[in-house]
Amino acid sequence: MSGRYAFAKGLKEVRFLFCQTGEHSTATRSFLSRAYPIMKKNNPSIPIMLREAQGTLPKIYARYEFGKETSESLEGLSDKQIEDAVTKLVKE
Repeated sequence: MSGRYAFAKGLKEVRFLFCQTGEHSTATRSFLSRAYPIMKKNNPSIPIMLREAQGTLPKIYARYEFGKETSESLEGLSDKQIEDAVTKLVKE
């Protein structure tokens, strides 16, 4: 799994938005508690921000060089689907 979270060289920042108590963010919280330490260990110089706000739907943003930014909703996804979505964004 560690190779899965080796971020692309052009990636400058990753942001996760989610609700700290909402049921719609349960899979995102579970994924982050499992995967965040691995992502941070493999990419110590890239900011990985976790933004919690009441009622926020789960979403991931990836910011690349030259101001390009991509996002994807994580709402309704399982832990495995979230892992696939994150892997796709950080490898672009």
